[in-house]
Amino acid sequence: QVQLVESGGGLVQPGGSLRLSCAASGNMLRIHAMGWYRQALGKQREEVAFITTSGSTKYADSVKGRFTISRDNAKNTVYLQMNSLKFEDTAVYYCYLDYFIGSDMLMRDWGQGTQVTVSS
Repeated sequence: QVQLVESGGGLVQPGGSLRLSCAASGNMLRIHAMGWYRQALGKQREEVAFITTSGSTKYADSVKGRFTISRDNAKNTVYLQMNSLKFEDTAVYYCYLDYFIGSDMLMRDWGQGTQVTVSS
């Protein structure tokens, strides 16, 4: 139905910063929320942050105060600004889009994932 394209991942030193982007395709999308999960090697999947249509945000305790999620509604794009990066932030980051189909059906689509590696 829609396509989510992620970008911005890479290799960064501890204490550095990265900004991830996730752009959704399609017109006439009725978006409910957008957010980010991450999957670290050998660890459980963790929801990092999300932002609702009204602009409400929520963050995992592990990233609170360091990461900021934002959204450009005109471009159907969500961003994740990551500052003060730590070794434990190393993971594949996946964005998601929650949107309505028809009158009341809520769907979730996922991006392809982008690798973030924090290493000295």
